[in-house]
Amino acid sequence: MGTVTAAEAMVSQLESYGVEHIFGTCGHTNIALLDAIGRSRIRFVIARHEQAAAHAADGYARATGRTGVVLLHVGPGMTNAVTGVMTAALDSVPIVAIAGDIPSYYFGRHPHQEVNLHADADQSAIYRPFVKRAWQVHRADDLARYTERAFWTAASGRPGAVLLSVPMDHFSRPVNPAEFPLAEPQRPDLPADVAAQIAELLLSAERPLVYLGGGLRRGPSLDALRGLVEHLDIPVVHSLMAKGTLPDDHPLLLGMPGFWGLEMTNRYTREADVVLALATRFAETDASSWDRRYTWQFPPGKLIQIDIDPAEIGRNFPVTVGAVADVGRAVHAIDSAVRSRRPEPRKRDGQRETITAARRSLFADSRGRGASDRFPLRPERILTDLRALLPADAVLVTDVGWNKNGVAQCYELPEPGRFITPGGASTMGFGPAAAVGVQIAQPGRTVVALIGDGGMSAQLPALPMAVEQGAPVIFVVMNNRSHGTISDLQAANFGQSYGCDFTGPDGEAYSPDFAALGRACGADGYSLTSADGFGEALRAALQARRPAVIDVPMVNEPVPTPGHWNIKDIYQGIFE
Repeated sequence: MGTVTAAEAMVSQLESYGVEHIFGTCGHTNIALLDAIGRSRIRFVIARHEQAAAHAADGYARATGRTGVVLLHVGPGMTNAVTGVMTAALDSVPIVAIAGDIPSYYFGRHPHQEVNLHADADQSAIYRPFVKRAWQVHRADDLARYTERAFWTAASGRPGAVLLSVPMDHFSRPVNPAEFPLAEPQRPDLPADVAAQIAELLLSAERPLVYLGGGLRRGPSLDALRGLVEHLDIPVVHSLMAKGTLPDDHPLLLGMPGFWGLEMTNRYTREADVVLALATRFAETDASSWDRRYTWQFPPGKLIQIDIDPAEIGRNFPVTVGAVADVGRAVHAIDSAVRSRRPEPRKRDGQRETITAARRSLFADSRGRGASDRFPLRPERILTDLRALLPADAVLVTDVGWNKNGVAQCYELPEPGRFITPGGASTMGFGPAAAVGVQIAQPGRTVVALIGDGGMSAQLPALPMAVEQGAPVIFVVMNNRSHGTISDLQAANFGQSYGCDFTGPDGEAYSPDFAALGRACGADGYSLTSADGFGEALRAALQARRPAVIDVPMVNEPVPTPGHWNIKDIYQGIFE
């Protein structure tokens, strides 16, 4: 067999790994690879901006469970994507970022767009703080081996982002075709003796609690978790990323702890004598800034922490049992160990009824506030109409602010539905482009990008991307003409809001006409003049199955925050 270019060999390799979509932008350093992609079965999704490309690849990966791929150009192309790749990395989403680089023989001479001013050329150094591994390819013959390593590393262990930085000349160099098959990552089991120890702790506990993170999704492992908590009648709290893992109407589900958690939820975390924490890092907002007066008390509580990443075990709280294992396999092992010791189910008097009543009150109160016909709309009116009109299996992709926090706290997600949000980085601008990636991955489902006007403004390239791809995303813009959450925070702590609200040259509140912008891009655009108009526009958009922008005028209201966050102490001059 004769030689091929390294770009052609790489595309064949990507096809063999099941890659169907690559998101990105073109540049002079990657067009050799693009040319090879254009002659393949892989579909290239032009994103118009590299951050949008990374968010779209992220959304695609979250929706499919497969590794997303983003293609970048040297220098500014790669740096534009930093925020998007970091967002995926911090949420443990597998992403392979392929970045063209300057010619290998010009390193350090500062050719066009090279990252080089105060140090030798090394664009991959920009990504090293958050990617699992960054490869700088030095020989064309190494590209296939590094590509295999990149896909393996992204998906194995704790999933995450990786970078392949490839000098542009290597894409065009001849190589001998070679096969580098991608092995299926094998995840570690929970040892039987550890499962037995955990089972004994749970069985002897008077007030056990399960804290569920985002690492466990639907399937047999989730069935095992549901069986375990129902068998022992153990309440469950979940992190932001785990919303929807158990249905919101489950009688043992308390919801989120910490900053957005109800007082009852936080009381359960404080009073628990044994906590089984599964695939969660005890994020600051879910742990009330790790202040034991509000959430989580270890000791006297005993913490059992299971995670695929050894760095997370005991990071924020001391553990009684810490185990590095695949959380799904671990849950199966614990469930089996519990049932072998206690075959009969356990019931705790009145517990399910208490939890169910509190959750029903939360959702009912939110719906009550959402019944208002005020215009501009109250944020909970928007959530109420969405809940009433969207199909049960709709995917809500949020940004940050009311759209994320309000949905996580008080939107009763139907069991077939999905909630996707930027957790670790809390990135404004994630929602619009990520929703396009989700829609490309799941073209038959309804996908709604529920975003603020700040988030929509941050990622306008998502609109033409959705139109070009024929992706019928419904962009619901909760438009309060402000970075509302921060504006509220500043006003509450400093007496006024400055630098957070959008105003025109006349000093009046300002907003682009997002509906007109949608129409200018080729999408449908809906402008509202009444509270009932949102439901009418949403029905029309659902019926049309086209990209659509619904610009929803909204009043600025703070998300209810029953818990504690240390930043408020800092604003008041209290330092701990």
